[in-house]
Amino acid sequence: MPRLIVVCLFALALAACTDAGDLDAPPADLGDFHLGHNVVVAPKLFKGPFSREASKAEWIAVMKAAVDERFGRYEGTRLYHLGISVDGYVLAQPGIPVVAAPKSLLILNVNLWDDAAGRKLNPAPKRITVAESFSADTVVGSGLTLTRDEQMQNLARNAAKQIETWLRKEKRAKGWFDSGPARKPRTPAKPAPEPAPAPEEPPARTAPKPAPAPAAEAGESPGAAPSDPADAPRRRSQEALDFPRATQ
Repeated sequence: MPRLIVVCLFALALAACTDAGDLDAPPADLGDFHLGHNVVVAPKLFKGPFSREASKAEWIAVMKAAVDERFGRYEGTRLYHLGISVDGYVLAQPGIPVVAAPKSLLILNVNLWDDAAGRKLNPAPKRITVAESFSADTVVGSGLTLTRDEQMQNLARNAAKQIETWLRKEKRAKGWFDSGPARKPRTPAKPAPEPAPAPEEPPARTAPKPAPAPAAEAGESPGAAPSDPADAPRRRSQEALDFPRATQ
């Protein structure tokens, strides 16, 4: 803990001011960089001397917003993930004499992962220390001119800018973000062609049905043998014999 206090005090004097007001300008060249996961944690957050209070959740929220704001502009073809640990801060408070007014300060550890390669690019975490931007509002101490939330946003934006500067240097020195095409999305396998349907067998031939017998004439019972025209006189003679004699 004392060691971190010493680091904070030295950083207050040595940390370079960073101008993060370039968000309206075109983004710097980061090759195929595209931000994937933006992970911010604060497991061992330390508040420096003469500082206002800010919770872990507040630092995580403001830092995530600053990273998304800066790196969401990059539209490369390969995913990279940022892991950031907020380790220490000083938020200058009012009530301190102007000659001794401390500057606000933020200390981070940063790691970068290449999604396609499945590995971390920097062997050891990158330590980043930023101070508040120099302006008319901070020349006499931001504790007198800025609210706590304005101080936090100022520091978070400066930290995101410093991370971008670090990535640009690594790109030039080690060829980061020029490592080839992006991993192509998997395309679904084409389904196997369905087998052609078997040819239909021709229907079995059946014997033709016999033509129906001609309908029986009126007065003939069904199923009776057809009458012979030569038998007509015989039938009439028989009918005369059968006719009642009383009518003759």
